[in-house]
Amino acid sequence: MASQGGGVVNQGEVIDQQGGLKRDDAAGAGFGTAKKKKTRRKRAKVGFAAAAEGSARQALEALLPHGLGGDSEKSNKENGGVPTDKKRDAESWEPEPKKRKRKQSKRKALDASGKRLLERLKNQGLTLDRPTLKSEYWRAIPGSEEIWKPPEGDVYVEELLKFRQKNGRVSVIRLNAAQAEYSRRCGKLNIVLKARQLGITSYIAARYFVRTIMRPGTLTMLVAHDRIAAEEIFRIVRRFWDNMGEDYRKGPLRASHSSARELVFPKLDSEFTVASADENAGRGRTIQNLHCTEVSRWGHDGEEALASLRAAVVPGGEIVLESTANGAWGPFYEEWQQAPETGYVQHFFPWWIEESYKCDAGRDFTMTEEEAEVAAKNHLSAAQIAWRRRQQSSLRGLAVQEFAEDAVTCFKASGECVFGVEVIEKALAGAGQPIATEDNGRICYWLPPQAKAEYLIGVDPAGGLASGDYSCAQVIDKTTGAQCAELHGHFNPRETAELVEKLAKKYNEALVAVERNNHGHAVLSHLVDSRGYLNVYSEGGQQGWNTTAVSRPPMLANLTEMLQEKPDLFQSARLWNECKTFVRTAHGSPAAAPGAHDDCVLAMAIAQAVRKEGR
Repeated sequence: MASQGGGVVNQGEVIDQQGGLKRDDAAGAGFGTAKKKKTRRKRAKVGFAAAAEGSARQALEALLPHGLGGDSEKSNKENGGVPTDKKRDAESWEPEPKKRKRKQSKRKALDASGKRLLERLKNQGLTLDRPTLKSEYWRAIPGSEEIWKPPEGDVYVEELLKFRQKNGRVSVIRLNAAQAEYSRRCGKLNIVLKARQLGITSYIAARYFVRTIMRPGTLTMLVAHDRIAAEEIFRIVRRFWDNMGEDYRKGPLRASHSSARELVFPKLDSEFTVASADENAGRGRTIQNLHCTEVSRWGHDGEEALASLRAAVVPGGEIVLESTANGAWGPFYEEWQQAPETGYVQHFFPWWIEESYKCDAGRDFTMTEEEAEVAAKNHLSAAQIAWRRRQQSSLRGLAVQEFAEDAVTCFKASGECVFGVEVIEKALAGAGQPIATEDNGRICYWLPPQAKAEYLIGVDPAGGLASGDYSCAQVIDKTTGAQCAELHGHFNPRETAELVEKLAKKYNEALVAVERNNHGHAVLSHLVDSRGYLNVYSEGGQQGWNTTAVSRPPMLANLTEMLQEKPDLFQSARLWNECKTFVRTAHGSPAAAPGAHDDCVLAMAIAQAVRKEGR
């Protein structure tokens, strides 16, 4: 066998310059038999193919500086490091400079596309509040012949973002009645009282997500009542981004940082953050859009957290406080009541605004008198009343709270106020300002001591920790029961004893009744043993008032009667606010609502109980 130009030929055969096969004259004599002819024709075909392959290989080797090489490691070295672990044919191979140029062209095209999308987003951001010209999005206003043209921002929400529906499917949405009504009436400052699962939280999150990605330099902060809720809401926001499309996510909306609850868009200098109320999230931030959800469940420090967040909102920024009701107390209740004075737009959404809240009533369904009245007043169908009856059967008293029907009764459902909300609201409206204060308002005076009058001080002590309960002392006139002064603050037992002694001496050596449970023993020790104050209430041979399961009910019943019959005797707004959050629990016992305090209430109850004994 011999090889020329990469072709394989037999002895007696040669390849001409054009790759053709011709006979060798020396072997021509034996070329005549049929069998030999057939064999030589087969060999000729092989020779043509081999010659063609060899010609292509030679051409390729001429282009490559190091040759084509083989499959072995040795070939790799001989070819200057060109990888040959996988055989490459001439058709698929591309020189490195050309490949780099092609990649650069593709990258430039992607960058140009990303810039166009970024400019589109910025231009859309200029039109967010402009009424849309797309008539398919126009809506009739309920109870009116007018047509409402939603803002372009709502159109972008419906066209760009995807939501998880109640059936589990992820898809674009059409705004429901509650969402559209909120959009139509909202202002810069908003407070929303709503029934459960109306889609308000998701819609406001979507509204602010669109503003975040279309207005550069925007920080949106959504604050939930706890971390579990914050993580769940962030999954909604993250789903908006995940379904925006690869051209957006790898272009202008490429996120440089995506933590458990944060999306940062560096090309827009914008950020969407979800936090919980206990994380002090507003400190040091500059917020354009603030969305606070389930504010009624923000807990003990909710008021302070809300104040900190609102202080971080820029002038002209948007704020939304939204929640279901959770009793007639706390920051959300206060914000709702004060909204007309503070400039917040009130939005109330009852359960029947949600079209899916209905079920089959059946042929024999008959409304009660109360149900018929509700149906007639609110234009409800039998199917809606049947659904309402089902919720009341399963949720019992909490149905009024979870699926609100008006903005008054929903607040009263969560724990009945022991002292009566109407009396408290009236008393708060007429509460008098103190005539003097001391120690940064921790001691307040309403009635100065009279020369011949006798006074009594009820004391509810605490440990003094800044995060714990307060120590409180109430000074009352022994004859009339009128509130004269109040001490309230985070004082330790020694400080409490010193300040109580000061008040007692100021009010004619008043009788002091210290609750001896828990920290009371230390206060009594400092007051009597260390400071030598002896006019101290005693019972059963022991100094101090003992609050027990036997003494507590009549003590609170006596205070309840006085507050309802003679509210003018009590001047402290702090006392009345604690009365509002002093509720009857699920077990029937009266106590402070979750996150609230009862120090002023208990100190006053002790003072009035001792007065009733005639001491």
